[in-house]
Amino acid sequence: MSNDNVLLKVQDLKKHFPITQGIIFMHEVGSVKAVDGISFDVKRGETMGLVGESGCGKSTTGRVILQLHRATSGKVFFTGADSQTHDLTTLKGEPLRRMRRKMQMIFQDPYASLNPRMTVGDIIGEPLIIHGVARGKEVQERVEELLKVVGLNPLFANRYPHEFSGGQRQRIGVARALALQPEFIVCDEPISALDVSIQAQVVNLLEDLQAQFNLTYLFIAHDLSMVRHISSRVAVMYLGIIVEVASRNDLYNNPLHPYTQALLSAVPVPDPMVEEKRQRIILQGDVPSPVNPPSGCRFHTRCPIAQSICSEVRPEWRDIGGDHWVACHLVQ
Repeated sequence: MSNDNVLLKVQDLKKHFPITQGIIFMHEVGSVKAVDGISFDVKRGETMGLVGESGCGKSTTGRVILQLHRATSGKVFFTGADSQTHDLTTLKGEPLRRMRRKMQMIFQDPYASLNPRMTVGDIIGEPLIIHGVARGKEVQERVEELLKVVGLNPLFANRYPHEFSGGQRQRIGVARALALQPEFIVCDEPISALDVSIQAQVVNLLEDLQAQFNLTYLFIAHDLSMVRHISSRVAVMYLGIIVEVASRNDLYNNPLHPYTQALLSAVPVPDPMVEEKRQRIILQGDVPSPVNPPSGCRFHTRCPIAQSICSEVRPEWRDIGGDHWVACHLVQ
């Protein structure tokens, strides 16, 4: 992979949340290993899908990349259009605030992510004012322009969030993310709280905006069919680690990690003849606790083909050819 084309490079990123006891003298008794040593690249102009079960660390990964949570360890290198590379994990204060113009987030819940006491115009215009991009009438004009871009009436600027449907609120969230003309946007399950009929509209909007503004997305989702539709590459996450990364077609047509195979076997196929012959892979047991994850391969406690080495040695993260990365002892 050419480094010239890499916008974001994540190296051995970890985020552990401390578990404390006591009322006055708080002491740490353990930690939740939400993200536990992940590495991947996001190429400029692509959509990188990030999938996995609930609680595997997908949303935490997005928030740590944007420094909404500070990393426990690891590096996040961001190379902007100015060709300057910054390690986001080392930035604080004013330098980090300046970098926030280049990277934004679309949040999962459109009902909770918009301040109910602010008008739509104030919500979208706030980033412009905070970063000194516009003031006075310029803010109003930019807000109206952004509302048009996301398919809403500019006259809605004086309304409040409770006056809109879920799909309209998510469009407002998209407009807010676009306000500062960022290069990189983390889409944290932006369609999971919406009706199925609205989901396709929001995804189509994201694709149109990507083409129009040359955006790069990290698209976090549960819906594997939607990820296949929108993503150019996909990373599969399990219990705080990434187990496989490949191009969309390569991953869906030739999944190599047993966990990826199990995930994809759960996706319904619209052809009833194919669906009838297809074999589902049912995983045994529950997902282990991120407080005390299994030794060796994280997946060995539920893996149908696990061997003794899987419980003893953590599998190496390796490229098996064609930029298809996997962490499994048994994949050749």
